[in-house]
Amino acid sequence: MLDCLVIAPHPDDAELGAAGFILALKAEGRRVGVLDLTNGEPTPRGNPQLRQQETEQATQVLQLDWRDNLGLPNRRLQPTLEARHQLAGVLRQVRPQWILAPYWVDAHPDHVAATQLIEDARFWAKLTQTDLPGTPFHPARIFYYFCIHLRLAVPPAFVLDISRFWEQKAAAIACYRSQFITGREAESPSLLEQFRTEAAHWGRLIGTAYGEPMATREPVGVSQLAGLL
Repeated sequence: MLDCLVIAPHPDDAELGAAGFILALKAEGRRVGVLDLTNGEPTPRGNPQLRQQETEQATQVLQLDWRDNLGLPNRRLQPTLEARHQLAGVLRQVRPQWILAPYWVDAHPDHVAATQLIEDARFWAKLTQTDLPGTPFHPARIFYYFCIHLRLAVPPAFVLDISRFWEQKAAAIACYRSQFITGREAESPSLLEQFRTEAAHWGRLIGTAYGEPMATREPVGVSQLAGLL
């Protein structure tokens, strides 16, 4: 059983959008997992075997309690009834209180389809009188991480201070050399430098070195004010 499950369209999306959130939860002793919906291939400089190796390395950096891949088709991801059944079954088995999903507006069709699939499967996971494995379960919250292929100025619901986790997040992202480093050595600034700049931008907005934004469709409740920046 997990406290939080990050669901990603492709391996590397969880690291890009939610690694700080993952590491903050791990620092609190929470159990955190990642479910990649596809293997992310083909890509210009990757292949399934290399992407799997990179994913395993990033998993070790993040010290995840659980990671799996649903095996859905990359570039053709759709929120079908069959995919909903598969994902709802996983939710009933790992039973996370929190789900992290991609932000719902994006240029990447896989990301948009993933979010719809996640929301649909969350609802299905609580159904009775069904052939789904396990017992009915409804994750309490969905938060949406930013891994967006559009130039959007989206106001987040909150920004998490990830200053003490930034270097570890950067190390997890750098595990995906085929996606962010190989063949890009001449680019300036590098993708890794761009990711750092983005994290610093979010951190500046809350008065910290680095931040990670999260969105919600539902109100966020707080029981203590001490953690507010």
